Amino acid sequence: MTDDELDTLITTRLALSGIDLTQLPVSPDPVTGAPTREQAMESLRTFLAGPKTSGTRAGGVVGSINGWHPPAADNALAQQQSIPLEYPSITVAWTDGKLS
Repeated sequence: MTDDELDTLITTRLALSGIDLTQLPVSPDPVTGAPTREQAMESLRTFLAGPKTSGTRAGGVVGSINGWHPPAADNALAQQQSIPLEYPSITVAWTDGKLS
C-alpha cells in the first residue's frame, strides 16, 4: 500500500471509532508533549505496514495482533477469549465454524 492509501485507511478506521486526529497540534507542543498529526500518522503507518526503507514498507504487525487472544487462567475465563460478535452466524459461515 502507498502512504496515501494507508492514510485513507487509518483516517477512515479512526473516524469510525470516533477518533479525530485533527485535534492534535500541527506543530510540536513542548508544554503538553502531544504528538503532531504527522507524527501520529507516521506511527500508525509504521504499525500497519512497517517502517519505510528505500521508499517501500516491509509489513507491519497487524497480522500477529489479529490472532492474539488473552491467556485464560482457568475454564471460567476461557469463554472470554473470543470477542463478542455482532453477527455471529455470518462469522461462523465465513470461518467454517471456527470462531477463535
